[in-house]
Amino acid sequence: MKRTLSNSGRRIVVTGAGCVCPIGNSVSEAWNSLLEGKSGAARITHFDPTGLDVEFACEVKNYDPTVYIPKKDLRRMDRFIQLGVGAAAQAIEQSKVKELPPERVGVLLSCGIGGLPGIEEQHKIALEKPGRVSAFFIPQVIPNMIAGQISIMHGFKGPNFSIASACSSSAHAIGEAARWIERGDCDAAVVGGAESAISLLGIVGFGNMRALSRRNDAPEKASRPFDKDRDGFVMGEGGAALVIETLESAEKRGATVLAELVGYAANSDAYHMTSPSEGGEGAGQCMKLALADAGIRPDEIDVINMHGTSTGQGDIAESRGIQAVYGDHALKINCTSSKSMTGHLLGGAGVVEAMFSALYLKHQIVSPTINLDNQDEKCPLNYTANKAVKRTIKYAMSNSFGFGGTNATLIFKKFN
Repeated sequence: MKRTLSNSGRRIVVTGAGCVCPIGNSVSEAWNSLLEGKSGAARITHFDPTGLDVEFACEVKNYDPTVYIPKKDLRRMDRFIQLGVGAAAQAIEQSKVKELPPERVGVLLSCGIGGLPGIEEQHKIALEKPGRVSAFFIPQVIPNMIAGQISIMHGFKGPNFSIASACSSSAHAIGEAARWIERGDCDAAVVGGAESAISLLGIVGFGNMRALSRRNDAPEKASRPFDKDRDGFVMGEGGAALVIETLESAEKRGATVLAELVGYAANSDAYHMTSPSEGGEGAGQCMKLALADAGIRPDEIDVINMHGTSTGQGDIAESRGIQAVYGDHALKINCTSSKSMTGHLLGGAGVVEAMFSALYLKHQIVSPTINLDNQDEKCPLNYTANKAVKRTIKYAMSNSFGFGGTNATLIFKKFN
């Protein structure tokens, strides 16, 4: 029999969560904002966007990195690392995972782009005075340092690296670290990711692709997945971290379990550099593989936190993929898109949405998709429009898809 998360003999549970995102700098703050339908979108403050086609984004607000990082070390970390370190510190504290032998704890936090603001800044310096480029520049911006800094700061000596798979990066981080635990490479892992690419180059780059909403007059209404009037996604920043570990490890030290991770799959559309396959075949197959990994039927899924970016092609393709996998049961699922509030956190999106999926199970409530006022007829599912819904939830699925056709699906189960 194929070894899966559900039959490997090592049950994997979530015992810690931390979050730094546009709607809250802690799990509780972000969760409350999510249920209230609070948008994190506003005019960009990281730089002056005047005159650009896109002048708004979902920035992290009022974040003080010195709560988690000594001031002397801040210049060694681009903002995406600072955000990820803060989220990880919260998750580590909640889980008490530092009570385990450090050799048995791994770290897999990812990002999709890396230190784009730092690269921009140091490039300007290099053009004028090359000798003044920071000696910390390279470790400040490279993607794997989000995991490296956390490993160093907390002394974890298990596997330590990052995955760069565009907007699936942090979802892949969760699933691949679960495989570490399944194989016995470690007993616990700090997983997730963060991104901070709200810079001139990031906004112009995505903007010139016509991927971003241009609703400058009403930023809080701009992210509107599945709505007929959507015109692109809203750039976000931030991320989250989870601590996952064996149930045996959690029970030995009396850790509180948030949810159980029972299914994971990754595959590829093999279709187009940036667009999903039109019928959602790749997404659908990824969901099927995750269901098989969890050992459950399609009609057992209650909630799907969709990738749901608010793009024309993406929303339709994912909806079609869900229809193909779930058939008549698709309309009984509460689908939702938390990106309607957080914006698209790129490499940090998957873990934030996985965290919310685990919270759906804990609290037995589904957050809304806001700004869904005129549902696209090509998106015919129940997207939990504009208001949170209480319901019985046993299984929750979280989807993440990225440029290059890369896909990831995670399934969480209510822990009893």
